[in-house]
Amino acid sequence: MSNIQIITGSTLGGAEYVGDHLEEVLSNIGVDSDIHNSPNLDNIPSQGDWLLVVSTHGAGEYPDNFKPFIEQITNNNADLSAVKFTIIAIGDSSYDTFCAAGNQLKTLLEQHGAGEKYGLLQVDVTDELIPEEAAEQWILPFFS
Repeated sequence: MSNIQIITGSTLGGAEYVGDHLEEVLSNIGVDSDIHNSPNLDNIPSQGDWLLVVSTHGAGEYPDNFKPFIEQITNNNADLSAVKFTIIAIGDSSYDTFCAAGNQLKTLLEQHGAGEKYGLLQVDVTDELIPEEAAEQWILPFFS
């Protein structure tokens, strides 16, 4: 199995914590991964499995550290047809833009040819005090 690319978009660090935790969990079960907490498309293989962990910021926007990555995909008309992606979206359901960044990301990746592998997990921080645990419980069955 090739390395899973864990790509995070975070404003306050929550998505990074989830990504770092999942890298450790996957390593413990023998799955190799590379983490990209400041993602740059030039440093991420445009093939294989991508696990994207992204929080929603402001009025349904991508976090600042993630915007350059999104611009690279869009402006370079990236061919992602060899990518299989899974998204973990983190948000707060008390906002009407709950997990909007994750949903927008799914659409963008599909527009650039990527295929969804395991669906979209929406983690509501009002229900999940420790988002890392929710993400771990969701992702582990895919690799067991």
